[in-house]
Amino acid sequence: MVWIPGGAFIMGSDHHFPEESPAHKVSVDGFHMDAHPVTNAEFAAFVEATGYVTLAELGPERTGSHVFLPEARTGEDAKRHGWRLLADADWQHPLGPDSDLRGLEDHPVVHVAYADAYAYARWAGKEIPTEAQWEFAARAGSQDEFPWGAELAPGGAHMANTWQGMFPSDNTAQDGYLRTSPVHAYPPNTLGLFDMIGNVWEWTTDFWAPRHDRPRANTIRRNPRVTNAVESCLAFGTSGQVPRRVLKGGSHLCDPKHSPRYRAPARRARAVDSPGCDIGFRCVRTTAPDTPSS
Repeated sequence: MVWIPGGAFIMGSDHHFPEESPAHKVSVDGFHMDAHPVTNAEFAAFVEATGYVTLAELGPERTGSHVFLPEARTGEDAKRHGWRLLADADWQHPLGPDSDLRGLEDHPVVHVAYADAYAYARWAGKEIPTEAQWEFAARAGSQDEFPWGAELAPGGAHMANTWQGMFPSDNTAQDGYLRTSPVHAYPPNTLGLFDMIGNVWEWTTDFWAPRHDRPRANTIRRNPRVTNAVESCLAFGTSGQVPRRVLKGGSHLCDPKHSPRYRAPARRARAVDSPGCDIGFRCVRTTAPDTPSS
């Protein structure tokens, strides 16, 4: 883990993205943060030690998870922009039953619901970060568009795993990756944190609200028949009111035209029981810098 000294910063954005909160001053205390998202190897160690079963794996018919399959954009699937709910997709089978984790041990674990991330954090003696902690760490003292400066790819050098090409049908993978990438594939920010932008969205503890200064337990009403990933925050499964929490950081599916969310202030609401192939997490620990940490 990396020690992040506390301080005040300008959280939010002056950009006119509807989901971003207006810029305002926020202070955070110091904390430790994982240097990178939790990897498949790390999550596998947790499962082996505890026998934990993720939400996507639960139930006699399995809850499943959402997978982005742009090649499936025909007929009804075209309305879903390539997203499919697959009953056999989970953290061990990121693209469905015929996939596995070979060669992906150092990639971020995906298909984790909020409860799965929380369970891992408790087992590891850690916590899920708040939105303010996450954004403070991602900015690393910078108010530029990106932690490394004003350009997404300065001098043509890719600094994060994002989408290149025409979304959602054509990913040119100029950055070298069609989907997730190893957590150390790109340079860290000045605090020593990897993948704070792109690769996978990351859970925070904050309930979604349009403004940071007006938090509330925002919920959505489930429709059991809805499996359209574009609707209801990629909702599926149960009915009734389901809390939404804030995701941060953008993912490998973010592109400049449709989803420019690979920026520190970018945020997204997500139902806590809705895992997907582009969602992972990292942990924090609020202890003093001289306290031994993993």
